[in-house]
Amino acid sequence: MSPNVGGADRIVRIVAGVALIALAATGTVGVWGYIGIVPLATGLLRICPAYSIFGVNTCGMKK
Repeated sequence: MSPNVGGADRIVRIVAGVALIALAATGTVGVWGYIGIVPLATGLLRICPAYSIFGVNTCGMKK
């Protein structure tokens, strides 16, 4: 799979993922906050399976 998550999208995913995990770890939100693992992983790996399904590419690289 080629990268399909780029620049600003990647930063937003990483920040949102870390924030959700931190909120869940401190008990501010319930365990559902650990869903932050998904945006964190997609931001770090630069691959989003949903983007692949819908043909979205925000990284600007040609396939």
